[in-house]
Amino acid sequence: MSDIAEFLLAVGGLLLLGLVTDFLGKRTFLPRVTLLLIFGIIAGDEVLAVIPDSIHDRFELITNMALLMVGFLLGGKLTVDSLRQDGRQLMWISLSAALGVVLIVTVILLLFGFPISIALLLGCIASATAPAGTMATVLEAKSQSPFSKLLLAIVAIDDAWALILFSFGLAVTSILNGGDNGSLYLLEAGYETGGALLLGVVIGLPASYFTGRLNPGEPMLTEALGLVFICGGLALWLEVSFLIAAMTMGAMITNLAKHHEYPFHEIENVEWPFMVVFFLLAGASLEISSLTGIGLLGGLYILARVIGKFAGAWLGATISRADNKTRRWMGFALLPQAGVAIGMALLAANEYPQYQQTILSIIIGTTVIFEVIGPICTRIALRRTE
Repeated sequence: MSDIAEFLLAVGGLLLLGLVTDFLGKRTFLPRVTLLLIFGIIAGDEVLAVIPDSIHDRFELITNMALLMVGFLLGGKLTVDSLRQDGRQLMWISLSAALGVVLIVTVILLLFGFPISIALLLGCIASATAPAGTMATVLEAKSQSPFSKLLLAIVAIDDAWALILFSFGLAVTSILNGGDNGSLYLLEAGYETGGALLLGVVIGLPASYFTGRLNPGEPMLTEALGLVFICGGLALWLEVSFLIAAMTMGAMITNLAKHHEYPFHEIENVEWPFMVVFFLLAGASLEISSLTGIGLLGGLYILARVIGKFAGAWLGATISRADNKTRRWMGFALLPQAGVAIGMALLAANEYPQYQQTILSIIIGTTVIFEVIGPICTRIALRRTE
């Protein structure tokens, strides 16, 4: 069988499997994201091994396309009106939740005698969440509550905080190990974040004026996908964060394109098929066997990250005078963690080979838990705050 035939058959099968998760998701407490990940694990190499290499080899491309659409749609949630109404809560909760995780994970690991470099790097990696899983869970729940809107806004800027904190962790670790790359890591973070913001603005400004003109008030799907993929391609070429660039572009268009009735809402109609394949392949790529190697350090990391998200989100919600439901449940909704954390772990492992085995085994192993259980926690939080 040719690779093309194998690829098409596999994609068709994965999309139909997505229909099964829709059916089960409506009849069980499990969100579709968790079901897709579980089915992906079963179909992956560690169980049935039925997903062909022709699909696995394109996983990075599918991932980037799915996350670009997620980033664009999340950016669309950052309207001036919402920022005016919830901006104080957004900034305090997002920053406090990120810093709280870094602090608590680092301190707990230090108290149990782990080296400061490992404790700090794992603490910074723990600050990242999973925008795709969180957004998919919110969309499935069809929630329009103030809590869900604030949650999506927090997730939209979370990766920026995580990137900055992780770069700071790399810089401190370099200093602790006698290196002189500390300032370089901070400059790289500034370039990756600042460059992504600038790219989103450069594309978003003209797009906010020129789009939606052929069909007045309704930008076409081809316009939306064209801009999203151009933004992603340029971001990857320039080596800046494509997720932050897509979010910035989405925010620019939704705020400046006054002639749009619903800026690029058509993209939501094609996003889910990409997400189905993305989550199934993400599940297939999870290394279940890595769970056996996380040991005490992995257990402490999981516990400390959960405490950090709860405590950080509660503190930020309290300072910003959020309601009781937000204080109680926002940390619970922010538990999903996925590809961003693994990417950070790979970077840390490359920079510090002496910590490679420890960091990769912990992050890969615990990501299995947070990626599967996290969306369930988000769904519970959404139901409790309706």
